[in-house]
Amino acid sequence: MGTVFVIGVGMTPFGKFLKRSVKDLAAEALAAALKDAGLESNELEAAYVSNSFWGMFSGQHSIRGQVMLHPLGIKEIPIINTENACAGASTALNLAYTAIKAGQHDLVLALGAEKISHTDKMLSFRSYASCLDVEEFPNKIEGLIQQVEALPLEIPEGSGAGGGRSIFMDIYALAARWHMSRFGSTQRQLAVISAKNHEHGFLNPFAQYRMKMSVEEVLQDKPIAYPFTRSMCSPVGDGAAAAIVCSERFLAKRGQSRAVEIAASALGTGRERPLEEDHIGQKIAQKAYTAAGVTPEEIDLAEVHDATAFGELLQTEVLGFCAPGEGGLLAESGATRLGGRIPVNVSGGLECRGHPIGASGLAMVHEVVTQLRGEAGPRQVAGARIGLTENGGGFIGTEEAAAAVHIFKI
Repeated sequence: MGTVFVIGVGMTPFGKFLKRSVKDLAAEALAAALKDAGLESNELEAAYVSNSFWGMFSGQHSIRGQVMLHPLGIKEIPIINTENACAGASTALNLAYTAIKAGQHDLVLALGAEKISHTDKMLSFRSYASCLDVEEFPNKIEGLIQQVEALPLEIPEGSGAGGGRSIFMDIYALAARWHMSRFGSTQRQLAVISAKNHEHGFLNPFAQYRMKMSVEEVLQDKPIAYPFTRSMCSPVGDGAAAAIVCSERFLAKRGQSRAVEIAASALGTGRERPLEEDHIGQKIAQKAYTAAGVTPEEIDLAEVHDATAFGELLQTEVLGFCAPGEGGLLAESGATRLGGRIPVNVSGGLECRGHPIGASGLAMVHEVVTQLRGEAGPRQVAGARIGLTENGGGFIGTEEAAAAVHIFKI
């Protein structure tokens, strides 16, 4: 039951790579993580591998991790496949952490790889619907639409739904409109979050989008589903990320001055609930804070699941960085910017770093570990010692089907 550490991280740049394969992306991320840790692949004792859509796009089901790793010489060891929608990579890390905590292994790989871009763009968008209860969703979404449409919220003319989007943009839009009606949050506050993340992403060489945008440019972008414009939404993309995790015993034997402690790893499942009730993320976050022995006020930076700008607004409330209803005000204050009180998504977040579903959770880990080591260059958070990642996956009922919070310390 000793301490668990991350001793190596690696990732590919995120983007649309039509000519690259899942295997190729996975190999690049793994090679980077092994090099970072100063290890050879034959030293790994187990691997937890995240992927959601390979089967849908290429017919590769069932043994995805084995197929990814076999050409790289990783054989015989246990390889466990984790599929948990957008939270698959965080789930892989949770399982790696658990295996080491249990004393089963001393050195474990967590890997996430995904390829979603396709010449048929609508195939990419349709794939996201598999992260929902496909049999029950039509009835569930109709009830949510009726609830939100009854709210006293005026939708500006010409800012309704645009074409070419995943169903999740509509779900997030409904939640954002509910929040706007109840708390008075605004579309401009969402644009502040998006512009901030574009500025952060500009500094990140791994980011899919590396261009600055002003608040006004975000607001004037193509409408997707009110209150979102295109730049408030995460893009379709490809990529891979990896983390190598070890026990305290392994670290004492081999030594690694850049090791980062995993102080907490919490995972849970959402439920059907009235929108007014506590979010599942609050319960998961509290478990993580308790396990790590820290409070929200002690977190130096956070990477959160901003599939849309509203996702970041909501999660800053859920994680206790501000009071419920004040996420937009927190963003407007500058507190979540690089140099602010609690920098959020310094990587650019899902909106700009990108969101290859099965890799996103470990890309968050890559950023936090890099920051805690003091190796993030121009986007470095000064004096960072405690970092947090929050990653949600799919929807069940009215909230995430999988929710994960990890806390890291140096």
